[in-house]
Amino acid sequence: MNTIQARYLQTSHRSQGEAMARWWLGMILLGGVALFACWLVGTRPLDIGSDTETYAGFFENLVQGMPETRLEPGFVYLSYALYKLGLGVTGYQFTLFGLLLVMVALAVRRYRFYLETPVSWQTLLCASLMLLFISPMFTNASINAIRQGLAAPLVFVALLGFHRRRWGTFALAGALAASLHLSSAMYLACAPALLLSTRWLRVVAAGAFLAYVSGLSMLAVRAGAPGFYDVVMEYTANPLYRSGVRIDFAVFTIFWYLLPHFLAPLVQAQWRQRILDSTSVYLVMSLPFFLIGWGFFSNRYLLPAWLAVSMILAAVLCHARFAPLRNPLLIRVGLLASCGVFYIYVSRGIVI
Repeated sequence: MNTIQARYLQTSHRSQGEAMARWWLGMILLGGVALFACWLVGTRPLDIGSDTETYAGFFENLVQGMPETRLEPGFVYLSYALYKLGLGVTGYQFTLFGLLLVMVALAVRRYRFYLETPVSWQTLLCASLMLLFISPMFTNASINAIRQGLAAPLVFVALLGFHRRRWGTFALAGALAASLHLSSAMYLACAPALLLSTRWLRVVAAGAFLAYVSGLSMLAVRAGAPGFYDVVMEYTANPLYRSGVRIDFAVFTIFWYLLPHFLAPLVQAQWRQRILDSTSVYLVMSLPFFLIGWGFFSNRYLLPAWLAVSMILAAVLCHARFAPLRNPLLIRVGLLASCGVFYIYVSRGIVI
């Protein structure tokens, strides 16, 4: 072996060692952030989150065995397994949020495969968590709509699979999502819209949007399926919460669809179209809201879509044309800073 070859091998080994060190440092950072967030959500008082006390009461009642409940079987069996492990309410809340983070990590992994990008899973996950932690919708999934929060990343995975004609992924992720929250079936039922061209999907979504904001979708359901209308209106009915058409939610939802398109010129050309293609999945996830989003707590019909958009915007950031924006170190610093925002949201119960 000559001197040049020896130097090359030495440099190669050094580079591999540095890459491995960076990977481990990144995993330590992610682990620390996850532990902090799990501690924050797990130790919250029962008066933080409108549904926290309900879930705590359900968990404590498992001492009597498997109950008869309207809750989905997947969530019930999961809760019972955690109870049999000897966890208390704090451990239960800690573990449920930890599972939500696992679901997000799995969704980011599948999204990375969808994009076929060289950006590492770790960097894309850091960017996704950074944007999720500063999102009040993610706080809602963490302390209020817990079952739907657990199911939401799986809905995204299922629809990404459908869009790429990965039927096994669609079926498995969809079944798991529905076992955690039955509303997941609504988004899966809308999946065939992804077979349309982008142009026709936009036409369908625009029609659904106009039908919703005009009140036509509510009138159509009330006239054509009065039983279903009653179910929607009676589900979680609350006199303190406004039902009916929520134009603010509808416009807010369309804004998040348009934002990646406005930012598209800032994305590297070779990844731009694939990211824009993924916004079709977001659009399909908004269709159930445009159909029945006039009932109580209608923002929950938008929860999966609003969580997914954080991952889509994370992809925009990680593929930015301006190198400083996609710098892995800067993204990790941003993740640490977002923990402070998440602390404020959870401790004060700030949700949308």
